[in-house]
Amino acid sequence: MRFIIIKGVGGLFGLGAIVMVALFLTNRTVENAARAKTWFSPAALPFNTVGLVPGTRPGGVYFRHRIDSAAALWQAGKVKWLVVSGDNRHASYNEPHEMQKALIQKGVPESAIYCDYAGFTTLDSVVRAREVFGQTRITVVSQQFQNERAIYLAQHYGIRAVGFNTAEVSSSQRWWLGTLREYFARGRAVLDATLIRRQPHFGGPMIIPGENTADRCPASPAM
Repeated sequence: MRFIIIKGVGGLFGLGAIVMVALFLTNRTVENAARAKTWFSPAALPFNTVGLVPGTRPGGVYFRHRIDSAAALWQAGKVKWLVVSGDNRHASYNEPHEMQKALIQKGVPESAIYCDYAGFTTLDSVVRAREVFGQTRITVVSQQFQNERAIYLAQHYGIRAVGFNTAEVSSSQRWWLGTLREYFARGRAVLDATLIRRQPHFGGPMIIPGENTADRCPASPAM
């Protein structure tokens, strides 16, 4: 009985070691794909027609940093349009709408903002930038960890992406939790992009920023 328990514990440690090695390798894969493709200063960024702002919990620190950086990017003339892409699974939770409102408060005109209400994941947001918004080059505006993952995904779905890194979160506890979560997210991203070839949850009609002016942010977006 004791031998069986020891063997079982050893098996769990072995499995854990395999998982840790796999996560380490997928993390390095994502880092290498995004090397020299993210910047903290808008002055260093190349111009792209569209900046993609992934959604997050409205009002939180990640949200505020992304809004500040997206507004700064637009005001620096490094993008012409901003696509705010987030979760709108039900009427009471609407990330794109909240991002749109916050950007307008920061001085970005409503006419420069397009809403993507089906950006449930980073993959959804990135791939829909091409399939729905017709873009093959984008600037992703988020924290560096997400920018790197978005750039990796973009490369596997026919998009040339760079990243504008927002300010990082200062809390050490939040940093560690975010880092752990990101390791698993990167593992999933590699699986999605290479083995599963996952597609966005929803497609939709083509909305080209600058051409489809009536479809920027519909008045009743809830799905």
